[in-house]
Amino acid sequence: MNETVTGRPVRFPAGSLQLSGVLRTPSPSAAPPWPALLLTGPFTGVKEQVVCGYAQALTARGFVTLAFDHRNFGASDGTVRQHEDSAGKIEDLRAATSYLMAQPEVDNRRVGCLGICLGGGYALRHSAFDPRIGAVAAVAGAFNDPTAFRQAMGVPAYRAAMAGFARAEQQQFTTGEIDYLPAVTEYEGEAAMAGEEPWAYYGTSRSASPGWVNQVTRLSLRELLTFDAAGAADFLDPTPLLVVHGRTDGFCSPEAALATYERASGPKELLWLETSNHIDLYDQPRFVDPAVARVADWMRTHL
Repeated sequence: MNETVTGRPVRFPAGSLQLSGVLRTPSPSAAPPWPALLLTGPFTGVKEQVVCGYAQALTARGFVTLAFDHRNFGASDGTVRQHEDSAGKIEDLRAATSYLMAQPEVDNRRVGCLGICLGGGYALRHSAFDPRIGAVAAVAGAFNDPTAFRQAMGVPAYRAAMAGFARAEQQQFTTGEIDYLPAVTEYEGEAAMAGEEPWAYYGTSRSASPGWVNQVTRLSLRELLTFDAAGAADFLDPTPLLVVHGRTDGFCSPEAALATYERASGPKELLWLETSNHIDLYDQPRFVDPAVARVADWMRTHL
């Protein structure tokens, strides 16, 4: 990754909120306007983590990039803090697209969207319903599907989970107290992402960032279980779709990636990488470099 690429901090509105991001522009060896890419990243992630590395590498390849903190996270506005707001994140992506297209250095006929991990599902859904996005790519994407979750859990367990979230919602309304979980924990236990693998990234210096907090609302898990990313594939055509995914991924199912890819019509491509785990595609050059190279080629071809 090209560490010499820097960017400028920006703030832009999303409804009544202000979102905080970093806009990066290529070196002036080629004259603007340039094609631009909007990035969205993992669950609980902030702009200084996974999306920063991808943005730097893609800016070095000639793209304006915008990485930002979604509402309720990092330096962006919003309450409840550390709460995953699926509908709000789609609104954030619309606002970020508007911001990018208004920049004089951006060729607003050539704007694409890249999502990593949970951001892959959000990128897919945003791009399916916003024709300003000319091409979309998902790397190690989480293509959430409530129907698949319910089938995997079983109807009684899924409904019991929804009932538990409803009780938490009622308690929050009645008392004003927010029920939080750790985002990660090194060992098995109550956390949004438990175990050694997520801890190896978020719990160590690999992800060090002043904006990241090891905390997330319990109700964020309801957002994950009810957000339909995969269904957006039915609406994507004619926007071109690139899926880059690891063959071994215990957090974002390769089977779901394949099913979502097959569900999409229109121009599409699926690139498998021989990963050993999900977070290989967060920051390991052996896997990130070919992912970035393919994303760059895809966007150059289709934007």
